[in-house]
Amino acid sequence: MAVYALAQLNIHDRERYGRYMSRFMPVLEKYNGKLLAADDAPRVLEGQWWDRNKVVLMEFADKDAFRAWASSPEYNEIAEDRKASADVVVLLIEGA
Repeated sequence: MAVYALAQLNIHDRERYGRYMSRFMPVLEKYNGKLLAADDAPRVLEGQWWDRNKVVLMEFADKDAFRAWASSPEYNEIAEDRKASADVVVLLIEGA
């Protein structure tokens, strides 16, 4: 069953985050992940979203595919820039 990773970010170092993004897609594609949405200015329609300024939605075939990507040496190498440049909350959501 497909799973979705929803990341909510507060980016505080745009330059370093940009370096992460410049290497992100090849790693995601290598592990058959799909980028479904990425928005630097999402509109809050209800409730409060406090300190986040970007949202990203990705799709993976299943939990194992997500884990393979998230724990891969390639992703962990580039994730150092993401971790240093943004505070992130990531949710793993099972498809219906």
